[in-house]
Formats: sequence, C-alpha cells, structure tokens
Amino acid sequence: MQRQIFLFIVGMSLVIILIPSLLVLGFKQGGQVEEAAARQETIRLDPEAGEPLVTVYLSQEKRVIQVPLEQYVRGVVAAEMPIDFELEALKAQAIASRTYIVQRLILGDFSDVPAGAMVSDTVQHQAYLDENTLRARWGLAYEKNMAKLTKAVAETRGKVITYKGKPIYATFFSTSNGYTENAHEYWHGNALPYLKSVPSPWDARSPKFQATVKLPLEKFLAKLSLKPEVTATTDGRPWIEVVSKTTGHRVKEVRIGDKLFSGREIREALGLNSSDFTVRVNGDELEFTTNGYGHGVGMSQYGADGMAKEGKKAEEIIRYYYQGVELQDYRQWIKQTAKNDSQN
Repeated sequence: MQRQIFLFIVGMSLVIILIPSLLVLGFKQGGQVEEAAARQETIRLDPEAGEPLVTVYLSQEKRVIQVPLEQYVRGVVAAEMPIDFELEALKAQAIASRTYIVQRLILGDFSDVPAGAMVSDTVQHQAYLDENTLRARWGLAYEKNMAKLTKAVAETRGKVITYKGKPIYATFFSTSNGYTENAHEYWHGNALPYLKSVPSPWDARSPKFQATVKLPLEKFLAKLSLKPEVTATTDGRPWIEVVSKTTGHRVKEVRIGDKLFSGREIREALGLNSSDFTVRVNGDELEFTTNGYGHGVGMSQYGADGMAKEGKKAEEIIRYYYQGVELQDYRQWIKQTAKNDSQN
C-alpha cells in the first residue's frame, strides 16, 4: 500500500472486456449492465479455472508470468500478511487484495508496468510471491502454511468490496498509530466515503508500532533541499515544529524555518515509518519517533488480526475499516462466453 493512488478515483467509467469483439460490461447498481466504450486490452479467462488471468511482472527476474486471479490473490496474501495471523484476518486480506486487482483490471490502465503485464509484484501495486519462493521461505512449514493460505482464499473466493455497487480502492497497510486516516488528509485528493478515520487500538501490539530514527542535521537538510540558514531563528520559536494534526492523529503540517511541509512530505523524504511523528533536536542531530507503519488509510493488517483474535469474522473486519461497503461476487459480472487464452 507507495503508489500513484488517486488518478482514477472520481468520475472514471468502470469496464471489463469480455469478448473478442471487445464488448464491455459496466458495473451498475442493482446488477444492470450497459455497453461502454471499448479499450485495447482484453481480460481473458483461464480455460480451467474459469476466472480472469492476471499477468504479473516479476521485478527481480524481469519477466512476466500469467496466473489465474485466485492464485494471484493467494500469492499476494502470502507476501502482504504474516502467515501466523488469524484465519479471519487472512480472509479479510484476501478480500481486500482481490478487490484491488479486480478494480485495476476493470480500469484497464497498465501504463505503469512493462508491456504485457497488468501489475507488478512490488508494493507499487501489491507485493506477490510465487510458490517456488514460498517453498524456499517456509521450508518444512510449507504444506501447513499453504493449506492455511489456500483456505483463506478459497473461503472468500470471488468476494470483492463494493460501495454503491462498484469495487472500491481497497487500500491497506501494516500498523496504525491507534487510528486509521481519512484518505483525503493523506493523499490530498477527493474524500472517499468508505476510507474514513476509525479507531484501531489493536495495533499497539504490533512490533512495528513505534520506532526511533536519528538523522544528522546535514543529511536532514539535504533530503528536504533546505539550506542551513533555516535553523537560525530570532523570535524565540523552535526552527522546526509540528503546526497541525489530522483527524487520524498524524502530522498534517510541519514548519521548518519559514517553510511549511505536509506530514506526508516529511515521511516520504526521510523514509519514516509513519506520518505520526515527533521530532527532537539534539545539537547537530534530529531524533524522530514514529507511531505506526504505513500510510494509515484503509485496513490495518495488525488491527485486522487483533479483531480476529477477539472473534470477529472477515466480513466484520472489512465493514469496520471500509465504511458503508458491501461484499459482492465479482464473477457475476464475468460473461462466460469470454475469449479464453487457449483460443489464441
């Protein structure tokens, strides 16, 4: 969750390419469909699995592979969430990850990946691990872990998160600071009604909940393209201070000298775990203490695991972190006469 996030959020037509003649079916509330403008890319069905094929760019190997959608989701969950998390948390992750790729396929814009691919295996989109990598990583625990992973994906098969009948942008992240963030307060785009700040107290148990980073002043200034003069003050005020905070208790604005920066700008420039941070100046060194890990928008993974430990089901977790949503089966929108890859 790190990405080019809001280029598509408002006003985009949602379409799926279904047949050789490029007939597309658009999502409409109530299950209705409509013809829409054609696009060049086609989504093909796997002849055996009967589900869309996803082409994934493996960044380390610099090649493209093609896998059925549910197999892709399994690889994403394995990469994005610890396998020792509760089953219901893994199921919630499977639903969120499936929603992300289904919406991406519908939008059909793959311009940010190499030709022939729909998505990469990095956090620019969603991290993904293939079975060979998982065998090497899990060793003797492979069979047990794969059985748990497969169960999480199988028990949510086809389910995606929708808002007013359309798949949402299902953002997720590792660990909150105790609250999730309003989407528009982090990305400064249009507010999304389903990505609102909610309390997430379970995250305090995460090993990533708090961290401290020390930076030499010279390095700090260089990363923000600032001159040493910003540290000189004549009015008694500190030369660096937090000016305001967001609804999710993260830094909204920081003043450095006479310049204002957003909390996100500071986080990304310095590589901080979170935009919830405090800063202390010790001579020629700055010490940042962060709470949380990730952008903070959408589902907290450690929060999901905490809810699951309290007996909450995957659907309850989803409805908590994504406000006002429903769960629907994306397969209802797939026309079975779609051209599959074996006919090429």
